Amino acid sequence: MIDPSIMNPDITKGLIAIAAAIAVGLSGYAAGVAEQAIGSAAVGAMAEDDKFFSKGLIMVVIPETIAVFGLVVALILMFIY
Repeated sequence: MIDPSIMNPDITKGLIAIAAAIAVGLSGYAAGVAEQAIGSAAVGAMAEDDKFFSKGLIMVVIPETIAVFGLVVALILMFIY
């Protein structure tokens, strides 16, 4: 662990900003990878039967919560620390 008394406050703010960027970037990437697999399966199911539209839409929206959680973590890092 790094002693906070020896760190420059400008460096600390920069590291927090980098951590927030990593949180948003990786969560967005994970959501994209998840939507790729789920979206293709949902479109295939909807092509066979139209009654799968609502289920497919819900399944495609669920991975987006990962990106929203990443954004929440980034906002907490930026405004609380």
